[in-house]
Amino acid sequence: MFVGEIGYNRREYLYDLTFCEILLISRGYFKRYHSGWEQARLVAYNAHYAMGCKKTPPSVSEWLPFPWEKSNLPSDEEIEETRKLLQAENARIEQMSSKN
Repeated sequence: MFVGEIGYNRREYLYDLTFCEILLISRGYFKRYHSGWEQARLVAYNAHYAMGCKKTPPSVSEWLPFPWEKSNLPSDEEIEETRKLLQAENARIEQMSSKN
């Protein structure tokens, strides 16, 4: 992808760029298509609901969510479950160290 699509030469890709630079360049390269995908989603949404849907349509982002719109943050339940697991593990370790 870097050498072919983006246009970096091989030497620069292999020897000059750091991993962080490559990561940032590739993220930016893939983000450039977001606006096109969002326009296509809006056209499809309008075409679908212009045909006489009787129900109230959901919002555009609810109708067809994209991966970059979804949150990767854990829910409150997942956070609480992880806290309980950590507390149980800490208590177990504390018990083992007090026995020794």
